[in-house]
Amino acid sequence: MSGTLYVVSTPIGHLEDITQRALRILGEVAVVAAEDTRRSGQLLDSLGISARLLSCHDHNEGERVGQFLNLLGEGQSIALVSDAGTPLVSDPGYRLVRACQDAGVPVVPVPGASAVLAALAVAGQPTDRFLFEGFLPSKGAAREQAVRAVLAQTATTVLFEAPHRLLALLEALERAGGGEREITLCRELTKHFETVLRMTVSALRARVAEDADQQRGEVVLVLSGAPAADVDDADLARLAPLLLAEMPVSRVAKLLAAYSGRKRQELYAWLETLTP
Repeated sequence: MSGTLYVVSTPIGHLEDITQRALRILGEVAVVAAEDTRRSGQLLDSLGISARLLSCHDHNEGERVGQFLNLLGEGQSIALVSDAGTPLVSDPGYRLVRACQDAGVPVVPVPGASAVLAALAVAGQPTDRFLFEGFLPSKGAAREQAVRAVLAQTATTVLFEAPHRLLALLEALERAGGGEREITLCRELTKHFETVLRMTVSALRARVAEDADQQRGEVVLVLSGAPAADVDDADLARLAPLLLAEMPVSRVAKLLAAYSGRKRQELYAWLETLTP
């Protein structure tokens, strides 16, 4: 019988955010595959867990997959963890997960802390639709292009940024015309110096520029979406039949909601009246 690969979320700061299930799994598995064995070793020590640690990061994941599959094939289970939070969210691990799935090895999530969800929960921004962009390119034309693309999104966008590049990102958003867009800075979530600031991009840029403390620690930014296009009923009535001829009602409702900014449920009910 094959072992199981557990994808285990760990605290992003506060140790009490570890789940009872995660504690049990980390204590039972044969191996903990860790992005950084030193950091994960310190976490496990603080939790009173003794485990065999093997590294699994961007530079060696491809090489490690075979070793992990051999262990799993011997019936040994593995817990995959990142430095903090939920693995695979801007962290390595997807190659291992895919290889296990292809080999018929069970892959089981052990959910828990996530910087993305924690930031969304306290940002004061709409969360019915959101886009996670992670880290944007750090400089040059690629960064400017990515910033413009983010500002064009109508959904709330979650970004990660290194603290020493935070001010530069806010300046780039401002230069691209997003100065009046609302943004929430979530810094050091669940830690002693946790900070949540919601204001315009321009106001936050000024705040960060004058307060060096805001340029330290782990940073998550939650940016409000672009205003929805001003679409009238005639536009929707013209588009709906064309789209319904090619795709199901649920898909058309989703597309028209994104296009018009109207509620998908209302559009779905209206579209059903147009179908035989």
